[in-house]
Amino acid sequence: MNGKKVKIGACILVEDMARMVGFYRDTLGFETQWTEGDFAEFETASGELSFFMYSRKAFAEAIKERYVPPEGINQTFEIALWLPRYADVDEEYRRLSAKAGVRFPTGAPVTYPFGIRNFYVADPEGNLLEIGSMHEE
Repeated sequence: MNGKKVKIGACILVEDMARMVGFYRDTLGFETQWTEGDFAEFETASGELSFFMYSRKAFAEAIKERYVPPEGINQTFEIALWLPRYADVDEEYRRLSAKAGVRFPTGAPVTYPFGIRNFYVADPEGNLLEIGSMHEE
């Protein structure tokens, strides 16, 4: 397999599909491609099936594992959402700060010595989203 030719999709397993679809659609602004039953797909610049959700319970049943609901902030992964410029990161932070219930585990945007400016948002089920940019202008 040649990694440069492989398209990658990210799936998050969710407890409450309606609540999570609402957050990603209504709060973050993702457009939905499909939201039926145990599955939801969102449009991104990366193309089809690049970001989707699947019911955590349905997934546990499919792989014949015990269902264990998570608690708190998910520290096993993050999803990075890359914006074109630092100013876009700051604007997105301002926009999300004006919405009720959005959690910022690390606070306001920070610019690191290695050139990334970012902040983190926790979705309603504790998954971390890094919103950042690698370009000052």
